[in-house]
Amino acid sequence: MKYKLLGNTGLRVSELCLGTMTFGGKGMWTAIGGIDQQVVDELVKKSIEGGINFIDTANVYSEGISEEMTGKAIRNLKLKRDDLVIATKVRGKMNDGANGSGLTRKHILNEVEQSLKRLNIDYIDLYQIHGFDELTPLEETIDVLDSLVKSGKVRYIGCSNLAAWHIMKALSYSQYNRLSKFVSLQAYYTIAGRDLEREIVPLLKDQNMGLMVWSPLAGGLLSGKYNRKMEAEAGSRRINFDFPIMNKEKAFDIIDVLEPMAKEKKVSVAQLSLAWLLHQRIVTTIIIGAKKPEQLLDNLKSTEVTFTPDELQKLDEVSKLPPEYPGWMIERQGGDRKKQ
Repeated sequence: MKYKLLGNTGLRVSELCLGTMTFGGKGMWTAIGGIDQQVVDELVKKSIEGGINFIDTANVYSEGISEEMTGKAIRNLKLKRDDLVIATKVRGKMNDGANGSGLTRKHILNEVEQSLKRLNIDYIDLYQIHGFDELTPLEETIDVLDSLVKSGKVRYIGCSNLAAWHIMKALSYSQYNRLSKFVSLQAYYTIAGRDLEREIVPLLKDQNMGLMVWSPLAGGLLSGKYNRKMEAEAGSRRINFDFPIMNKEKAFDIIDVLEPMAKEKKVSVAQLSLAWLLHQRIVTTIIIGAKKPEQLLDNLKSTEVTFTPDELQKLDEVSKLPPEYPGWMIERQGGDRKKQ
């Protein structure tokens, strides 16, 4: 396991991060998870044994149950809190009240206390906004997040599922008002979904932000267990929860290249899909989730996979994005003044 700095900080996080969306299973999350505490403890244990020091959860996962189970696993396994980097998120709907969701001062201050209580910890290492809230001024959100850092309840702040202009606006406000800045973005990125490379990846490079990848197997589609008719074994995630949105035909064209490569290397398609992400320099950590220990162990082995330059080129060719304006014009005009 390798460890990388999280954005422009000195915090070292494992290149694989344990995701907890499968913990519990309540409401809409039953289609994704549903595992009990015994399995949760085993997954956390095997993750730590595999070198993972980073755990990501969210208050909305199974309506708070995921955070509770994560906290119980840490206590059951007697893990040292200071050895762990714990991340959670705020934004989603947590109750039916008029202010039960969003990124207002009221909602964030209430939810951070609830997350701390459920996780049974004194501080959160990385507190992330889980999306955009059009009704709340971004300034209000940044101000309250900065107050949480100053209070010691939160060490760093991050964001998730934002557009490039959202992120840049937030960073600029923080910089010019000397407030805490987002150090990372949690976003969807896979070999079958490279949209992030258009606007957001250049921003992350320019601003030295970390990238945490969610759903690196495209909701299980890149696990190798689906065919073009979307047939798979009962209980497979995409059968009941067809998400994230993607071009499935292109995805299966990519899988057609991955499968013989996987056979030759004697690894799984899932391992190759994860390894491709690990070979992208912009990626800080990949969030891996599992229902079974054997799935987790398979994912952990992705850190051992290597590619030849020819293999990487072949994968790039089959998965690259089609040209889109203004990208193709920037490339055309900027060829004579590129950084080496």
